[in-house]
Parts: sequence; C-alpha cells; structure tokens
Amino acid sequence: MQRLIDGFQYFRQEVFPEQRELFKQLASGQSPSTLFITCADSRVMPEMIFNAQPGELFVYRNIGNIVPPYAQHVSGVVAAIEYAVRVLEVRHIVICGHSDCGAMKALQNPALVKDMPSVVAWMKHGDVARYVVAQNSHGLSEHETLACLTRENVVGQLEHLRTLPVVAAAMARGDLSIHGWVYDIAHAEIDAFDAELGCFVRLDPSTGKLPDATPHVRFAATGT
Repeated sequence: MQRLIDGFQYFRQEVFPEQRELFKQLASGQSPSTLFITCADSRVMPEMIFNAQPGELFVYRNIGNIVPPYAQHVSGVVAAIEYAVRVLEVRHIVICGHSDCGAMKALQNPALVKDMPSVVAWMKHGDVARYVVAQNSHGLSEHETLACLTRENVVGQLEHLRTLPVVAAAMARGDLSIHGWVYDIAHAEIDAFDAELGCFVRLDPSTGKLPDATPHVRFAATGT
C-alpha cells in the first residue's frame, strides 16, 4: 500500500499541477469517445498503452473481457455499456483480450478453477470460444491453442455485444463502431479482428487503417 500512497503523492506534486486546467474541466463531466472493455489483468493498462489522457477512455475491466449476451438479468458490464452508449454517446466500443490470459487458460483447462464456483459460472460466457476451438484446433500446440482461444473469445464477446438492444440500435444507424483486439504483452503489438476478412490482422498505426467488426449500417441513409 505504501507504493500507492507514494504514487499518489507524486501525482499531486508533479502530474496534477501541469494538467490543472484539464482536471478542472473534467470535474464537471466527461465525454470519452471510446468504451474500452478489457481484462482485469494487472499487466493490461489501457491508458498507458494508448497514451490516453484523463477523460478519453471509458474503461471497464473484468476477468476474461467478457460481455454476457442480452438477458433479463443485469450485469455490471451490460449496465456500463448501456450507460456509455446512451448517456456518454461513445462512438466506439473495443473488446480487448491479451496474451497469457489466466481466464483463457481456465477455459482451456477448467480444472484450474474447479474450486472457484463464481469464476466457473462467469467463464461459461466464454464457452462459445471453447467449443469453436475444440472443434477446429486439431494439431495445434498448447501455446497455439491458447492464442486461438484468446482470439475466438474476443469474437464470441463481440457477438454477445451485438445482442444488446442499445448497441444494435446504435450500430444500425451508424452511430457506433465495434472493434475486437488482442494485445500482445511481450511485444507491444495488437491484432484486430477484420469482419470483412473474417480474421485477425496486425494493427499498423502507420497505415491509418483501422479494421473493425461493425456490421453494415442500415438506417443512416433514410435518417430513421
């Protein structure tokens, strides 16, 4: 805990004074452009990775970067998505997995979490990835299977995301784009899901192109 206290002291003395005006503006509200859904893993730090300033990213973290499909019961992540789209009017939602993910290892080997019933129940939202990989990853090494599972989990969560009414409505009129990424911790690289190609491609900032997973707009032309 002392490390946190020391860090706060540094923030107050060195960081805050240089951005006092920014924090003064943020004190009365926020208007982030992107909802970033990622894993709770301590090695994944969106603000650091993307050099983001306070107020730029609306971040939601949970084990396995999971988005449960639409249902009558409410989960924290679904409530956060609804708030981000309806109130904050974010233009982008990113679901970001990462390398060496403990949640994906649990999907790969359920025995690792057999004594944690809450984790077991939560990871059922990743079953689609487990089944897809189990049926299509014959001959892959354990490491390759884990990487495949990580990617397929992102694709599966994107499908869940599209079942949420608020997301479906915003995408249909062209107000929202969705993205599926996998961050490589060791190499500082991102692979992005390209819906048109049906696969992940390396994100190359120098090209200015951003592959996304957004379906075609249906209502923007008529304004309805």
